[in-house]
Amino acid sequence: MNDTLLPASCLTAQSATRGGRRFSLTAWRSRIAAERELSRFRLDLKRMARDNPHLIDDIGLTNRQVEEEIAKLPFWQR
Repeated sequence: MNDTLLPASCLTAQSATRGGRRFSLTAWRSRIAAERELSRFRLDLKRMARDNPHLIDDIGLTNRQVEEEIAKLPFWQR
């Protein structure tokens, strides 16, 4: 398994073993929840940019920042 995709918080002594790099169920659930939250944020940002572009300035983001975040969505959601 490639450790570069996981945050350092998932690689604590309690959640990983040296041999097989086994992670605790709690760490995986936390990681999945964080990814879902980011995905929801990006989809909401995309909808906001499309429907109410004037609100982008209100939340303190530039159009470039919004485009960069939307680009992180999977290709079927862009």
